[in-house]
Amino acid sequence: MKEIVVAIDFSKGSLHALDYAIEFANHVKSNIMMVWVDSHTNQDFAFSAEVNEFREEAVKNMDEILKEKKGKLKHGKLSYKLRKGKVYQEIANQAKYNDASLIIAGTHGVTGYEEFWIGSNAYRIVSYAPCPVITVRYDFNIQRDGIKTIVLPVDSTLDTRQKVPFSVEVAKAFNADIHILALYSTTIKAVQRKVDNYARQVQKYIGDSGVNHQLESLQADNITNVAIEYARRVDADLIAIMTEQETTASNILLGPFAQQMVNHSPIPVLSIQPKEIYSISTR
Repeated sequence: MKEIVVAIDFSKGSLHALDYAIEFANHVKSNIMMVWVDSHTNQDFAFSAEVNEFREEAVKNMDEILKEKKGKLKHGKLSYKLRKGKVYQEIANQAKYNDASLIIAGTHGVTGYEEFWIGSNAYRIVSYAPCPVITVRYDFNIQRDGIKTIVLPVDSTLDTRQKVPFSVEVAKAFNADIHILALYSTTIKAVQRKVDNYARQVQKYIGDSGVNHQLESLQADNITNVAIEYARRVDADLIAIMTEQETTASNILLGPFAQQMVNHSPIPVLSIQPKEIYSISTR
């Protein structure tokens, strides 16, 4: 991981995410680019002087953060970039431009005070990102020894296994254990067997990679709640998910699985977009 992008809006939540990113980067020896986005329109300002004053204030704040935090980044370079437009699109654009391996963004949770733009844009950043995203709650206690336990939920969707390689990469960097959590959202045996099959494939991949792991299976009427409760029980430091997972009757009204996790998880969430897999058939 050569480059990590961190979304900054000067709120306590985004600065907390920056502290998390610095600890993360110190383990993977990467650079960090802080990105602030001016999301105001021309109608928000009466005079051009106000626009200049607003951006000058942003530069001043960024310089202060840079001065305070750069000494804490041990192996890489800390820098910043100002962009203008829609927050989630510009964060994604900067990540593409930098060929970033990871985006880290703060979140206040669904019940928290959504200070500045970070609270309302966290899930949108996840949805638009060209790379994996870690969302961190403003009240998460950052550990100096980093990530030690990763929870990896596995369901019956084809994409569920795509998060495994990146999760293994993170586990190796931190010498962390992975808890594979096979989730049964139905009592239909054929679907449960599919979940078991995927979980065994995941277990073999992780085992072949030399990462310590264990496997547990749970019935889940609401996969979000069960995954979070399990992560709490094993004192997890990270939950790795795909942005598209199973939808069950008990959680369909709450929105996409990833959105629920970003909004409700007190534990940082690693969200990975599924990639299209093409198969070549011969006749």
